[in-house]
Amino acid sequence: MVFYSSWFKLHHPAAFCAGLLRAQPMGFYSPQSLVADARRHGVVVHGADVNASLGHANLEADGLEIRMGLADVKFIGTTLAQKIVDARDAHGPYTSFLDLTGRVELSVAQAEALATAGALGCFGITRREALWAAGAAAGERPGLLPGVGASTKAPALPGMTDLDLASADVWATGVSPNSYPTQFFRDRLDSLGVVPANRLLKIPDGDRVLVGGAVTHRQRPATAGGVTFINLEDETGMVNVVCSVGLWAKYRKLAITAPALLIRGKVQNAEGAVTVVADHLQLMDLRVASRSRDFR
Repeated sequence: MVFYSSWFKLHHPAAFCAGLLRAQPMGFYSPQSLVADARRHGVVVHGADVNASLGHANLEADGLEIRMGLADVKFIGTTLAQKIVDARDAHGPYTSFLDLTGRVELSVAQAEALATAGALGCFGITRREALWAAGAAAGERPGLLPGVGASTKAPALPGMTDLDLASADVWATGVSPNSYPTQFFRDRLDSLGVVPANRLLKIPDGDRVLVGGAVTHRQRPATAGGVTFINLEDETGMVNVVCSVGLWAKYRKLAITAPALLIRGKVQNAEGAVTVVADHLQLMDLRVASRSRDFR
């Protein structure tokens, strides 16, 4: 099974990732980590779109790219996502926000979530314009005369930065398909001397380093004698961190609750597998962070 999975990921990385996304919830890796890994292997990932997405992740561009599913958007879910797809298949692509809500009933929260996720960009409107229109659009109902509610035309609104877009993606879907949070802070991290994950292999065994990223996992295996393992992720890859019993006791509250950490420690670099043995933990302020997957 390991061989076949490795072969499939190597030769069909988009299909491999899409299959894992469709199998959520799984156990170890979050959708954010799966998408980030696929992107690091050259896969283009597109966000959800009411005129392009299926209910769950699917393939585009002859199987080389991934389109996120509508069911992944907050408040949408599998049943409503399928209704959106079915109405599109039956009567053609949606032509506007009002056309969508005139065919499929949406609550204000659901309309706002689609807008925040960028799933309405096919209508030629920005996310902020879509959010402005969400309340009025949600007032439309299938079978009612269209356009009798409040106007959906938005005034001139400021644009969103790349960080704003990533924050919106993570809030709405848990995944930022075009970026990873740490990349927006790379200049500041570089100034602190933080070593990116993809450079750790070049650090000699025994050197002390500073690493940082979003916390993706915390584990304390029963066979590890109380040692806790933390996985950090940045835009270049993952870092495996070992926390001794004493260190964990010293930083316990921070280690358990922080969504992102700066960790200082000594490199163990043997046979191509790099681990950082931590001696200091510090909160890392990331505006965008994914929820970690913790196991005991």
